Amino acid sequence: MNRVAGVPGVDFSVEDVRGTFPEELEITPLARPPDATVQIPGSKSVTNRALIVAALADGPSRIKNPLFSDDSYWLMDALVRLGLGVSADREGGEVSVNGGGGVIGASDVDLFVGNAGTVARFLPPALALGRGPYTVDGVPRMRERPVEDLVSAMRQLGAAVEYAGEEGRFPLMINGGGIPGGTARVSGGKSSQFVSGLLMAAPYAGSPVTLLVEGRKEWPYVGITVAVMRAFGVEVDEAPGCFAVEPTRYRARNYEVEPDASGASYFMAAAAVTGGRVKIPGLGSGSPQGDLRFADVLREMGCEVEVSRDSVEVRGPERLRGVEVDMNAFSDTMITLSAIAPFADGPTTIENVAHTRLQETDRLSAVATELRRLGAKVDETFSSIRIIPHVVRPVVLETYGDHRMAMAFAVTGLVRPGIRIRDPGCVTKTFPDYFRRLESLR
Repeated sequence: MNRVAGVPGVDFSVEDVRGTFPEELEITPLARPPDATVQIPGSKSVTNRALIVAALADGPSRIKNPLFSDDSYWLMDALVRLGLGVSADREGGEVSVNGGGGVIGASDVDLFVGNAGTVARFLPPALALGRGPYTVDGVPRMRERPVEDLVSAMRQLGAAVEYAGEEGRFPLMINGGGIPGGTARVSGGKSSQFVSGLLMAAPYAGSPVTLLVEGRKEWPYVGITVAVMRAFGVEVDEAPGCFAVEPTRYRARNYEVEPDASGASYFMAAAAVTGGRVKIPGLGSGSPQGDLRFADVLREMGCEVEVSRDSVEVRGPERLRGVEVDMNAFSDTMITLSAIAPFADGPTTIENVAHTRLQETDRLSAVATELRRLGAKVDETFSSIRIIPHVVRPVVLETYGDHRMAMAFAVTGLVRPGIRIRDPGCVTKTFPDYFRRLESLR
């Protein structure tokens, strides 16, 4: 299952996205601090939400500046296999989606989602609106990632879903027939994607849907979901620990995806750790992306940070300060902070990120292992990591197939020579031309 097919114009594959990468890539330190403006591709989080919502909307939508990556490929591939019109124009930087108005025409479809967590968690509630049956499966790591809280909530709302293999794990079998609606309790401690997937399908339930959620104090990724839903004409009533949606329909529209805040974090970190300046246009104070809070962490570390309506700019200090920070609400930038923490003037402690052990890899364990190999002293608990600076030494860093490990520790290599990244091609999951854009800092 390699290529989106069956719709004119959708002509890219996972292989096209990945291109050719070496087994290892050495990062050359910058000769001088950067002074750069860097264009960041569209947000993965926003792109995949916009694709789902546009597919459920009435009529044709155009999504501008989407992210073309492994994750968005697998979602577009799934939508085509479900009989929904999708046309991708990589050169023009947009995707056209002919929404089915909440109707999924195809039945008896097996869907493969790679290692795309958003796709795996967003699709099942939408698939419940179709005739079924549908299966959703992914790579072996996906079968280790949690899904039982999503299945439980779908069943509470009357959707017909079951496990096709091991209880509590992918693959899932969704039998279709609609979502009757009602109230469901949802645990989002392991992933807020469960809540987002349920919300996006909720307008097409047979009766109002109320989600009572628990497990986190903040829900920034659900905030992105709500913002996309509202942009397509559906209101979500919010109260602490509660989201409610009335039966209604999405309206097709032209929608522009803003730059990815998680992807921007690496370039902000590059400015911070080198004492340089980097400006990210198109990402500003009105963004719903919680990962923009990484800029606030850099401010605590001594950086000059300016967040305007349509840009964010970071200027690094002579020496970073160590910090203590709860990153539960923006944990995709946890590895970014970890990669520059060895250069601070004191320890850095990152707390409340136990859920990152359930992502593309056990991120806390992976970060601790690679930091120790770099020479840093590390104290690791189940939900936190404390990084004590030490002299950084040359090493080949393992990425564990995790795009964020590769991108974050490449920033380390901008400061110290001899840093090599194993399997750099894993960045194609969310940022295929990352290393080219990193080179633009020169």
